[in-house]
Amino acid sequence: MGILLDTTSFWDVVVWMVMVFVWTMVLWMFIAVFGDIFRRRDLSGFAKAGWIFVIFILPLFGILIYMITRPKPTAEEIQAMQRQSAYPTASGPATSTDDISKAHALLQQGALTQAEFDEIKRRALA
Repeated sequence: MGILLDTTSFWDVVVWMVMVFVWTMVLWMFIAVFGDIFRRRDLSGFAKAGWIFVIFILPLFGILIYMITRPKPTAEEIQAMQRQSAYPTASGPATSTDDISKAHALLQQGALTQAEFDEIKRRALA
């Protein structure tokens, strides 16, 4: 144990940290692209299988090629992503009713003023 610490320099540690970061980033991109391929409705099953094959055979280049050739998201896809990411809960995205009821509970506890509650209610109903 002492011998390993004696031969390890600061730059060895830095190199290992950079390598771990790069591999984590590549793995994250792989998972994100893999999920994106299966979410897309404009690709046939054979096209999805082809893209999966490409990103497995050439991981980094396959991901880059996919990201370059992927069409821009449609307005419907953007709205779906926004709805999915807005206030996630265990039962799914929050609704305006959920927001208002939470704000009302905070108002009753005294954590919110009436003006803050009215603003939250106005935004939820907009």
